[in-house]
Amino acid sequence: MDTPAEYGPDEGPAQKVSVSMPAGRIAAVKARVGARGFSAYISAAVERQIQRDLLEELLQAKEAEIGPPNQEIQDWAAGIFREAEGLSLQEGVEPTAEGESRWDAHKAS
Repeated sequence: MDTPAEYGPDEGPAQKVSVSMPAGRIAAVKARVGARGFSAYISAAVERQIQRDLLEELLQAKEAEIGPPNQEIQDWAAGIFREAEGLSLQEGVEPTAEGESRWDAHKAS
């Protein structure tokens, strides 16, 4: 069997993996896409997370190069994220276990 490292992020045959997640999250995905669309939905979510990770790395590099954004821009971005978080809470997505906003946990350092 080929190993995943032999392929780029969107290449190669599909392989089965085991992933653990809360039962409520599984039910929410199945409610959106049905049991047959589950793998494609999770694969797309992983792809988006990789893109976000790469964007975070770029933002940190730019911040190191030119400095952090001013307070006005930080406040604007925080408002946008709070609005998006409000929409996700309407769909039943909860804040982190630590009680902080899901967005606060992802601020660039």
